[in-house]
Amino acid sequence: MSSIEKSFIDGDIIIKEGDTGNTFFQLLEGKVTVYKNYEQEDQVEVAVLSEGQYFGEMAVIETYPRSTSVVAKGDVKVLEIAAEELNEYLTQNPDKILTIMKLLGSRIESMTQDCEKAKKLLDEVRSAHSSNKYDGFFKSMIKQSIYLSSKNIRLERPSAEALREAAEAVSQQDNDNAESYAYGTIIYKQDEVGKCMYILHEGSVGIYKNYGGVNELKTSDVTPVACFGEMGLLSEKARDTTAVAETDNTSVEIIHPEDLEGLFKTAPAKIELILKNLSFRLRNLNYDYFKACKEIYEASKEEDRRY
Repeated sequence: MSSIEKSFIDGDIIIKEGDTGNTFFQLLEGKVTVYKNYEQEDQVEVAVLSEGQYFGEMAVIETYPRSTSVVAKGDVKVLEIAAEELNEYLTQNPDKILTIMKLLGSRIESMTQDCEKAKKLLDEVRSAHSSNKYDGFFKSMIKQSIYLSSKNIRLERPSAEALREAAEAVSQQDNDNAESYAYGTIIYKQDEVGKCMYILHEGSVGIYKNYGGVNELKTSDVTPVACFGEMGLLSEKARDTTAVAETDNTSVEIIHPEDLEGLFKTAPAKIELILKNLSFRLRNLNYDYFKACKEIYEASKEEDRRY
């Protein structure tokens, strides 16, 4: 299947939640509505997308069932791009590489904020039951379109298999542009604005909150071959962590936005690794968020039974 234009009329289902997808779409004309639990009792509107935006890309980056339904809002024209045509599409439209990455980055940023809210409330719920704590959260989450499905969803943490395969492909390539860091070198610093990301090829990197402070917290370890610091490239906002080399001869490749098109031509496996890393990170955030929402929902029902 090659990339083709398709037209839809109002109410047509373009993507159906739960289906296995092997295509994604660019909206050329009109608008579409994204739903959770479409045409069910607990249907919720997630978003309205307009011309130029993409949808359905995560099912192509990773083989995974569709997480939402997308429905035409009026007359709509889309470009449907098959998974096997993704490389050709990006070859013809290299500027879209950063566009798609930024799309995933914005969803990660939004989901991170929602996840932090849910986890904060969950901590409060665990420490002291109070029914009025739930009201504002539920209203907010209904608006965000996620909460309602959390009460019945089957939770399963995403598999990292696709990410491992992408890392293996990158590990077999030459990495002449990598820089070597000594133990203890700060690769990037919290609160600094970063406009690049990194691929770790050898060694180890620790990711810290408040590095060097009394409340220092290590949030993760990065091991080869993996991406880190990608939100600096995608959001151009101040970094919220510090990355530190934790072995001598830590080999790191630095990637700037202007490098992406050339990198796709010379080492497309690295672009695939970055995309799959972003997709996997977003799926993990979704899992953590649903898990917190489910526990909050169950706690609220327990509260209702008590009173």
